[in-house]
Amino acid sequence: MYNQHIKQKFSSFIKNANISNIIIVGSITLIGSCFGFFKEIIVAKNYGLSLLLDTYYIAILLPSFISNVFMSSYQSVFIPNYIAEKGEQKQIGSFQSTATIVTIAMSLFFLLISFLFTDYYLEYFFKGHEPEFYELIIEQFAYVAPCILFWGLTSIVNGLLNVDNEFKYSTLSAATTPICILICVIFLSDYFEELVLAIGTLIGSVLGFIFVLVVALNRRIIILSTPNFRSKNSLMMFKQLPAKTTASLLNGINPIVDQYFSAQLIVGSIAALNYGIKIPAFAIGIGAMALGNVLLPYFSKMAVFQKELLYTKLQKWLKYTFFLSLLVGIVGILLSFPIVKIVFERDAFVAEDTMIVSKIQQMYFIQIPFYLITIIMVRFLTSINKNNFMMFTSLISALLNLYLNYVLMKIFGVYGLALSTSIVALIISAVFYFYIKKLERNSNLQTNTNS
Repeated sequence: MYNQHIKQKFSSFIKNANISNIIIVGSITLIGSCFGFFKEIIVAKNYGLSLLLDTYYIAILLPSFISNVFMSSYQSVFIPNYIAEKGEQKQIGSFQSTATIVTIAMSLFFLLISFLFTDYYLEYFFKGHEPEFYELIIEQFAYVAPCILFWGLTSIVNGLLNVDNEFKYSTLSAATTPICILICVIFLSDYFEELVLAIGTLIGSVLGFIFVLVVALNRRIIILSTPNFRSKNSLMMFKQLPAKTTASLLNGINPIVDQYFSAQLIVGSIAALNYGIKIPAFAIGIGAMALGNVLLPYFSKMAVFQKELLYTKLQKWLKYTFFLSLLVGIVGILLSFPIVKIVFERDAFVAEDTMIVSKIQQMYFIQIPFYLITIIMVRFLTSINKNNFMMFTSLISALLNLYLNYVLMKIFGVYGLALSTSIVALIISAVFYFYIKKLERNSNLQTNTNS
C-alpha cells in the first residue's frame, strides 16, 4: 500500500508539466555542457594557463558583459509583458515587432560603443602588460564583438520559444558555440592560429541564431505586424527595463572586478580563476538554465491567471531546490581535486595547476545552493515586475564583491576572489528571501482587507 502511494506520488511528480520541462531543459543543457567540457579539456590540453587564454577571456569579457547585462535583461522583461499582452490585448504581432526593433537597435548601439571604448577599457583595467598582450586582445575582440548582435537576436527568439513551451530548442541553441569552438580547435587551429577561439565563438553565435530562427519560423511562432511603442504592455516593459538593466549591470561588474583583481596577480591567475569556475558553473548552468527558463514563463502566467497561488508555489520551489543543490555543492567540495585531475590534467596543464584550480573550485562550489535559489527568486520578482528591488540588491552585491575581493585577495590570493563570490551569493540570497516574505505578508494583508 505504501509502495503504491510512493509510485503514485512519483508518477504525479514526473507528469507535472513544469517538472517535465525542467528535466528536458536540464538534460539538454547537460548534453550541451558535456560538449562544453570536452571543449575545455581540449583547450586546456593545447593552451594550459597561457597568455592566449588570458587574452581570449579578456577579449570576450566585454561582449559577454553586454549580452548578459543588456540583452538578457531585455529578454527577462519581455517575457512577462509579452504574456500579459497575449492574455489582455492580444496584439502579439505588434509587440513582437516592437521588441525586435528595440533588440536590433540596442545590439548595434552597444556593438559600436564596445569598439569605440575598447582601448580605454584595456588601458584602465589591464595596464602594465607587454604590447603582445594588448595586440592579442584587440585581434580577438574584432571577431567576438559582432556576437553581441547575434546573441541579442537569439535571446528574443528564445524568449518567444520559451513562452510557447518550446524550451528544448532554445536550450539547444546554447550548444552551438562550444561545439564550434571545439571543431575549430581540433581541426582549424593551424589555420586560424591565435584567433581560433575567437573565430569559433563568432561562428557558434551565428549558427545558434540561425537554428532558433528556423525553428521559430517553422512553428509559426514569429508573428510580426506594425510596431506600437506606446501600448500598455510595451510601456510597462520599457518602464521595467532601466531597473532590470541596472541590476544586471551591477551584477555583471562582478566578473570584471574578479578579472581585474586576478590580473594584479601572477600570469595565469586569470586562466586559473576561469578553470576553477568551470565545474561549479557546469552545475549552476544546468540548474539555472532549467529553472530560470521554465519558471519565468510559469510565474508570469500565474501572475496573470492564478495570482493567489504565487507565493505558495514559490516556497515549494525554493525548499526543494535548496536541499538538492546543497547536496551537489557538498559532493563537489569533497571531490574537487580528483575532478580537476581527471578533467584537465594533461600536457600543458600540469599537477601544480591541478592543485591551484581544485582549491579555487572548492571556494566556488560553496555558492551553488544560494545562487540557484536566488535565480528562482529573481525570476519570481521579474514575473511580477518588481525589478526596482533587484537594482538595490545588485548594488549591495557589487559593493560587497569589491570589498571582499580586496580584503580576501590580500589574505588568500586568487583563492580569496573565489571565496568572495560565494559569500556574496549567500548574503544576497538571504536579502531576496526576506524581501519576498515581506511582499507575501503585504499581499495577505491586502487580501484580508479586501475581504
